[in-house]
Amino acid sequence: ELKTMQGPGHSRRPRRHGLSRSRRAELQFPVSRVDRLLREGCYAHRLSSSTPVFLTGILEYLTSNILELVGQEACNSHKMRITPEHMQKALGNNQYLSQLFEENTYSQGDGMRRDFLRSLSKSRPAG
Repeated sequence: ELKTMQGPGHSRRPRRHGLSRSRRAELQFPVSRVDRLLREGCYAHRLSSSTPVFLTGILEYLTSNILELVGQEACNSHKMRITPEHMQKALGNNQYLSQLFEENTYSQGDGMRRDFLRSLSKSRPAG
């Protein structure tokens, strides 16, 4: 017969690991990283424990909506890969997102300019 060496404060169940704040809030984005960035940024003297969770939820929601719009734009142009041009078109077509991202510059997102130049060359008479 084997005896276990357990005192009064020990149980036989294996120890459960703690759940991360992202897992508790059912979010994919890292709550701990947002918390660290908020604290390092010195945006406020005090932060509630729910502030990074709330901000992470907002960031995840915005990202999923933007990805959905950009994916639809890529699908409409019969492409399987999202490009900066699709991002620029999708954000430009949405009233609120175009205001939010109006100061942004897109790398390799010169599709609008290329389309504009192409339309100019077609409308100009050859000569």
